[in-house]
Amino acid sequence: HKDWPEWMGTIDFSGLKLKLLSSIVAISAIQVLKAFMNLDNISDRNLTWLVGIHLLFVGSGVILALTDRIAEGGKAGK
Repeated sequence: HKDWPEWMGTIDFSGLKLKLLSSIVAISAIQVLKAFMNLDNISDRNLTWLVGIHLLFVGSGVILALTDRIAEGGKAGK
């Protein structure tokens, strides 16, 4: 479409999912870093939850990337 940016024609649904999930992981990492910088005012339980949720996001991103790679037949990047 002539009104769309150039990159919108080159990215597929799988790539868009991975970009969205990597943005969520980055936001989660910033929240965990902010909590570590403020250790005096945060409880151990809250810190554990923040780290656990961040690791959950990272793990789901890795699993999603692997399933997309397997679904493509290992032809990523070609």
